Amino acid sequence: MASDVSPGLAPVAPPADATGNWVDRHAPAWARPYLRLSRADRPIGSWLLLIPCLWSTALAVRIAGTGWSAWALALLVLFALGAVAMRGAGCTWNDILDRDIDGRVERTRWRPIPSGQVSTKQAFAFLALQGLVGLAVLAVLPRFAQITAVASLGVVAVYPLMKRIIWIPQLVLGLAFSWGALMGAPALTQTLPAAFLLLYAGTVLWVVGYDTIYAHQDREDDAIVGVKSSARLFAGATRLWLVPIYGAAVALMGAGLWQAGAGPFGWGGLALFAAHLAQQIARLDIDNPALCLSLFRSNRDAGLLLFVALAADAALAGVG
Repeated sequence: MASDVSPGLAPVAPPADATGNWVDRHAPAWARPYLRLSRADRPIGSWLLLIPCLWSTALAVRIAGTGWSAWALALLVLFALGAVAMRGAGCTWNDILDRDIDGRVERTRWRPIPSGQVSTKQAFAFLALQGLVGLAVLAVLPRFAQITAVASLGVVAVYPLMKRIIWIPQLVLGLAFSWGALMGAPALTQTLPAAFLLLYAGTVLWVVGYDTIYAHQDREDDAIVGVKSSARLFAGATRLWLVPIYGAAVALMGAGLWQAGAGPFGWGGLALFAAHLAQQIARLDIDNPALCLSLFRSNRDAGLLLFVALAADAALAGVG
């Protein structure tokens, strides 16, 4: 078993309030390493995990035609709690498996485990605690939704290993991060219509696209340590690859909306979402890490824009 701290590296202190995040400003000193381990200082991942849940809930409300009931609104809260807990657990698991690799990459060597702020045993304990929070959320959902959610755990568990095996580990990340697109209907109507399978497939490709942009920040370091990624595979042709990836994502989502009988608001939201993705492709400069990070983060806004449109569409269907 590997040691708790990457061999040959002295503990590395994280940059003090480098990003002005709430963890560095307000969290107690003892809690900061654990909050960083769960990426609470960078909530974008929780947003991107939650957004497919929001989409599928709105689509389920649209299909049911009942409007935004108390249970449908409660699902949004439950999915938000679950997204935060499970994203934190996923990051913790990733850091446990990658602790030696992280210690050799400039951007990640200050993470709590390779820097010596948290031991591997402490990380496992924290992982279990976050898992219990996720389990509490799961216990409130209907049985079919519970089964659907549990089915994702295998993909979540193997994702951190994929960067050592396949050239597009972002595809496996997409399978895991998009699972929320399958959750709305099981939680609301205890069914899983084809519309949600199409939404899921489109969301997987959306994740592949935006995480490829994100991965360009680490392209050189990944090459040094031998980590595979779509950013390394696509390299200078990334913009060309993103066109069919994002294009297929929008097409599959559109097929899902068509199956669900989406109205004008839903289609308008998808058009704005597609325009946002096109703008990302047009602006992309893979040699500008700051821009890559900004474009990656902008997917939260694109996803929320589509959710608002789908939510309005569902509300109107309920009134009708």
